Amino acid sequence: MPASARPRRSVLYMPGSNPRALEKGRTLSADVLILDLEDAVAPDAKAAARTNIAAALAEGGYGKREILVRVNALDAPWGREDLSDLASCGADGILLPKVESADAVRKALSILDAAGGPADLAIWCMIETPMGVLHAEEIAAASPRMAGFVMGTSDLAKELHCLHTPQRLPFMTSLNHVVLVARAYGLAALDGVHLDLSDDQGFTESCQQGLELGFDGKTLIHPKTIDQANQTFGPNAQEVESSKEIIAAFEEAQSAGKGVVVLNGKLVENLHVENARRILTLAQMIEDLSTEKE
Repeated sequence: MPASARPRRSVLYMPGSNPRALEKGRTLSADVLILDLEDAVAPDAKAAARTNIAAALAEGGYGKREILVRVNALDAPWGREDLSDLASCGADGILLPKVESADAVRKALSILDAAGGPADLAIWCMIETPMGVLHAEEIAAASPRMAGFVMGTSDLAKELHCLHTPQRLPFMTSLNHVVLVARAYGLAALDGVHLDLSDDQGFTESCQQGLELGFDGKTLIHPKTIDQANQTFGPNAQEVESSKEIIAAFEEAQSAGKGVVVLNGKLVENLHVENARRILTLAQMIEDLSTEKE
């Protein structure tokens, strides 16, 4: 597991224009908070939202939660100022919306660096247009500071003229491609939001599908969905125990000089051991994060 990896099971959007929401974020069990300056904020509230986010991060209290700030696009009236003003706000990363090229990443980095932002400030990119999906590999390779992709399935649906269906078949090509590119470049990949807050079953199924597709977690629009996302994307007790057994069996076989390892009738290879170690590391990180949130 890369050193930069961390739990990202539940990723909650929080409007920067709502100080009470920013305060509540300190108490929620989400692994990641996206403090939003874009879609969730009205045009006449953009400047105030920027001030609110800077003040909230200066105050601190978010513990080990990962904090991302979603800025407005560079071609929007507020994008450049968002980057300049929040370059040193203390967030873990900046989330760029509607990214369609490596050049967009480099331009944002140039503004952040010119404003005195830290050299290790991570860049995340929303993939939410057909061009963004097609150029995902170019975007992933844009900078060593690239940390992950976030699917924007609402905007993507608009651009594709497709429907939101229970099985999300219209999105499969895009979702698969983005996960493929993310894994090829060692990036995190976060699934898009589920829009119907009254559809608990649909949300659960969407989380399970996202897990099966390879996503690290789910982006969320309401705190009530955090627990389900954490449950789905976090390793369960059975997975943890199985991982321990795999590692123990492999190490025992190595000590005995055996070339073949069989556990419960199944062949155990290096790839299984690596995945088992990844699961145990993630489980320990989740435990540490949960303890800190309490």
